[in-house]
Parts: sequence; structure tokens; C-alpha cells
Amino acid sequence: MFFKKKNDNNINNNDMNNENAINAENIENNNNNNKKEKRKFKDSINKKYLKNGSYSSIMIVVFVAIIIVINMIVGNLPSKYTQLDISSEKLYTIGDETKAMLKDLDKDVTIYQIAQSGSEDETISNLLQRYADESDHITVEQKDPVVNPKFVSEYTSDNLSSNSLIVVCGDRNKVVNYNNIYESTMDYNTYSYQTTGFDGEGQITSAIAYVTSENLPVLYTLEGHGEQELDSTIKEDIEKANMEIKSLNLLTEGSVPEDASCLLIDSPTTDISEDEKNALIDYLENGGKAMIFSDYTGEKMENFDAVLENYGVSRVDGLVFEGDAQHYAAQMPYYLVPTVNSTDITSDVASSGYYILMPYAQGIQKSDDVRDTVNIESLLTTSDSAYSKTDLNSGTLEKEDGDVDGPFDLGVSITETVDDDKETHIIYYSTSNLLQSQINQMVSGGNEKLVMASLSSLVDTEDSTTVSIPSKSLEVSYLTLTAYDASFWKICTIGLIPGAFLLIGFMIWLKRRKA
Repeated sequence: MFFKKKNDNNINNNDMNNENAINAENIENNNNNNKKEKRKFKDSINKKYLKNGSYSSIMIVVFVAIIIVINMIVGNLPSKYTQLDISSEKLYTIGDETKAMLKDLDKDVTIYQIAQSGSEDETISNLLQRYADESDHITVEQKDPVVNPKFVSEYTSDNLSSNSLIVVCGDRNKVVNYNNIYESTMDYNTYSYQTTGFDGEGQITSAIAYVTSENLPVLYTLEGHGEQELDSTIKEDIEKANMEIKSLNLLTEGSVPEDASCLLIDSPTTDISEDEKNALIDYLENGGKAMIFSDYTGEKMENFDAVLENYGVSRVDGLVFEGDAQHYAAQMPYYLVPTVNSTDITSDVASSGYYILMPYAQGIQKSDDVRDTVNIESLLTTSDSAYSKTDLNSGTLEKEDGDVDGPFDLGVSITETVDDDKETHIIYYSTSNLLQSQINQMVSGGNEKLVMASLSSLVDTEDSTTVSIPSKSLEVSYLTLTAYDASFWKICTIGLIPGAFLLIGFMIWLKRRKA
């Protein structure tokens, strides 16, 4: 029995040992499995970090490449897209007239800015860059007079101010002095010069037109009959448009010279002679161009009027007064603000919203008895309420018996085809006050713009184009109000607005009193 029990104990011990061995093996297997799982997890984490790191690196490289490409593209864009002109007068923004000229440019032009390195005028430099961006034919270069002392002497013997320009096309060149780009006037309060205008675009565009045009127009001005002297502003505009101005005395010359691109007749105070009348009509009937102004003189001008009547227009006796407050300014019914009709000549003026001011104008009347080949186009017209006062000594501004009823034209364009390749063209305005600087300032340059547009339409040809850009004023601009507008705002500021505040205050007081 004892032996059997001992054997049983041995068997149990063996079983326990086997079981412990199995358990130890299982534990070891589990530990091995856990280590494998940890290793797999760690490997997967490392792969994930490696993958994410590679993705981030690639994205950084791509982003940097995109930034570089964008900078390269932006660097090659025209300055008009990358530099905003925030100056109040748009000093280095070029206008539509200049853009149109540059678009048609077919010759290479180089513009040299004469300035030492580091002392360039930024406004001029930015403006020049706009020209280069607008046309592939424009090249801008800076020339340092210290580095290239002999460069300027190749084009001019004058001593040029710093930041002056030299515009070159082939054998032709034109110097634009820095002093002509910035306009200055004397301030007599401080006895010092003040900068009042910037004429960068006007001078540069004029210079480009000059060096690229072979045939420049010649403008003859009739003299010998007490004609008005050309206003300095208009004269500068004409010269800036590269027109050569010459005087003409028909009594000594006998006829209009063949090289005349246009004839300007500026309000003669005495009549022309019979021979002069015939010479003018002969010139016009052979395809001549003329710009004519007239003023009320109170004297008979039979020969002068005969030239106008030959083309279907005549002057109405007296001076025009406006009965519509929206068509006169400064509380004076003879300071006319006419309607600007939309034509090829006046389109820029009309679309830009400029006013035209014409003091002391006569009415222009169209004739029914004129050749069928003559075409008369109205440029400026009065309102239906206008009338021409024939008795200027009556002592009243109101319409009286004997006054001529409107409406009237104050400016007309007359054309007549005389040959297959010739056309007569006359532009006629019924007051020379249209040319005066003081009147022009009252309408912020509207008159000046109209006059130069009219002259350009007369002298422009396929071989040459005149462009005259007015300078940009750095002074306070005038606000033009018609008599109607002035009365309206006077009523608003003196009556309606204070009345509204009084009414509101009374209502508040009444409401509090009841409470």
C-alpha cells in the first residue's frame, strides 16, 4: 500500500512538473509574442513618422517652389498691375490718349533719364516704367552723368537739370528738361516758388510724338485785323502738340501758304478786306482747314461774315442770354454752360463730364440755303429758353421785344468733300473767351480740352498725330456749379437742413413735455 501511494505521489509530482513546464513555455511564448507585437507596433510607428516626415518635406519643397514661381511671375508683370498709383492726381498713371498713341507706335523709342544713381525722381521713374509696360517699342534707360560725362553732349549743348529726359528715335531726338516737367509759380506772400503742376505725361508723350513723326503740322494765325493774342496756356498746349505756329498777313502774302495744316482766325475786331475774303474762300474750297473764333463787336463785318455764310452759318445779332438756370454759371445768364453734344470731336469732353463755359457768346444760326455737299454738325448748343439780346443798353437782363428766340448753336463743325482725297473742315466757336485761362480754370480745364481736341481733329493725318496732354494740377480744383445748382445747395444749407434740425428738436421737446 505504501509503495502504491508513493508511486501515486511520484505521478502527481511529474504531472505538476509537466504542467509547470507547459505554463513556463506558454509564458515564454506569450512574452515572445508580446515582444513581436511591440516590435511590429514600433516598426509601424517608425514607418508612419517616416511617411509623415517625407510628406511634410515634399510639401515644403513644393510650397517653396510655388512661392519662387509666383515671385518670378509677379516680377515680370507690368508695373501697372504691381504698383498702385495712390497719388491724388494719378501722377504716374498714363491716360487713354497716350495709350492709344503707344498702341499705334511702330518705331523703337529709347527714353534716357539723366540722373545719378540713387538720386532718381521716383515719380518720373514710375511714370517711365508705365510707358515701357504699355509698349514693346519703348525702352527706358538711366544714364549717370558722372559715369557717362559725355553722353548728354551728344544730344544737346545745354546744361540739363538732374532727372531731365532725352527721347531718341533713330536720328531724331528731343530733350525734356526737368524744369518743364514740374510747373512752378511765384507765391508773393512768401516770395518763393511753389510747385503747382506735374506735366510728366504731357511732356513725354509730346516728345515721343515728335521723334516718331516726320511731318509736323504748321498752324498759321491770321493777323492784321485786331485779332486776339493767343492765351499763354493754349499756346503752350499747341507747341506741346508739336505744332509750329506762324503768323500770316494775307495782305502781303496774298494767299494761305501751301504748307499750312490749319488756319486759326481768332476774333478779328475789324473786317477783312475783299481780297482777303476771296483768298480765305479759295483756300477753304481747295480742302483747307480752319478754326475760327468770333466776338460781338457792334460793327459790321460783311467780308468776315461772307466766309461763314459760304458754309451755311451766320452770326445772330446780339449776345446770347440763358433763361434756364441749369445752363449758366456765376449767377450771370450770359456766362453760358452749353450742352456738349456727343460727336467725334467732343466725345472725350462729354464722356468725362467736363463743363464748357462760354461768356459773352453769340448765337450761330444754320442756313437752309447751302450746298448739299456741306455738312454742319452741332458741337455746343443752348437750352430752348435761351435768347439773343439785341439791345445791350436796355438795362435789363430779361427778355424783351425784339430779342431773338433760341435755341442756338455756340459751336459747329463744318465739312465738305471737294475731291476724292480732299475735305474742307471748319470748326467755328462764337466767342474767343473759350480760350482764356481764367475762364478755363472755372471749369477745371474743360475749355482747354475742347479746344485742343478740335485742333487735333483738324491737323491729324495718317502721317502725323498730335497729342497734347494737359498738365496735372497740384492745386485745389475748382467746383463748377450752374446757377440752378448753386441755388439748390444754398436753399439746402441755409433753409432745409437747419429747418430739419429745428423740427426734430421741437418734436423731442413736445414728446418730453407730454411725458
